Amino acid sequence: MIVTLGACSSSSGGDDANDKTDPITIGVSLPLTGDFSEPGKGVQQGYEAWAKIVNDSGGLLGRQVELKILDDQSNADRVVADYEQLIGKDEVDLVFGPFSTRLVVPSARVAEEYDMLFVEPAGAAKEVFEQGFKNLFYAAPAVANDHYNHLADKILAMPADQRPKTAAYAAMDDPFAQGTAYGLKEKLEAGGIKTLVDEVYPPNTTDFSGIAAKIADSKADVLVGGSQYQDGVNLIVALQQLGYQPKLAAFSTAPTNPEFASAIGNKTEGVLSPTGYSQDAQYPSNKEFVEKYTAQFGKAPEEDQANGYTTGQVVAAAVTAAGCAEQGECQKKLVDWLRANTVETVVGPLSWDETGKPKGAHMIQQWIGGDIKIVLPEDVKEAEFLYPKPAW
Repeated sequence: MIVTLGACSSSSGGDDANDKTDPITIGVSLPLTGDFSEPGKGVQQGYEAWAKIVNDSGGLLGRQVELKILDDQSNADRVVADYEQLIGKDEVDLVFGPFSTRLVVPSARVAEEYDMLFVEPAGAAKEVFEQGFKNLFYAAPAVANDHYNHLADKILAMPADQRPKTAAYAAMDDPFAQGTAYGLKEKLEAGGIKTLVDEVYPPNTTDFSGIAAKIADSKADVLVGGSQYQDGVNLIVALQQLGYQPKLAAFSTAPTNPEFASAIGNKTEGVLSPTGYSQDAQYPSNKEFVEKYTAQFGKAPEEDQANGYTTGQVVAAAVTAAGCAEQGECQKKLVDWLRANTVETVVGPLSWDETGKPKGAHMIQQWIGGDIKIVLPEDVKEAEFLYPKPAW
């Protein structure tokens, strides 16, 4: 499957690379089918929104941008073949990354072999940054293990007589899901909060009765779910049936899904989740993004769309500063500029260490009064942090 957006198709390599009449072509492989298709399509919409806004404003370096998007079918072998084709055969000028750590690592290796800048929207697990990549940048505020930094700080700053003392963890066998849960686990354990349950389950798990029983029997004060969507819902429903009532419950990803509230019986009050994006964030470019994305797609953007858009912003900033966008020596200029600079985006200012890891933390959202609101950090909060969590 190939989706081409922007100006007319044109090869962008070789002697035509600096032709001011040619579009700047950007190669992308995304999971538009398969296990990661839902978030993959969200990232695609973010890329499309970025391309439209850039083109409507005159393009990059006075040239229109063109997205050439292939469907990797959520398959690691396919994503490698896609980037080999895009860079080596199609000679695109630039590339954007795919969705999910499992696809980012193999595709980043291809980009590294071709000395291409590789900005990616959704490879947040720590293993991405342990590969020695020189050209990779993650276009979000924090990696998975740092998503809960603000929550950990909040919990450990509580007075001793209020602070929770025990915790239970259940995480999908997935680099991102485990990264978020265990990043918090490491910090809470270091602060003296004892782990009573630590369960890892396969991605296709649907029966959570056994795990829920262990958690309920432990009566842990804190519940942390390293979840995607359906697994998080299934675990919560199983815990509700057992009458387990934690003082604090945090789940990665699941609480931000539009169907989450109805799926758990509209008993969401106090449930927490990290997020790298808020539609109401007061970052300068976010208002334009929300307005124009909503006009283009008929609904406001969510985090996956914002991460795609942010990827475009990061690459555009480097291209504008370096004054070039093509394969070859230009790619090193783009990488060097990003290593040394901060980029203003819809998720806030981004800067990176030498591994491509962003130097920030995610905001913390909490369900309050039937809506999910930012509660941490203090300087961007939309509501007060609620603790202990009301019964569900």
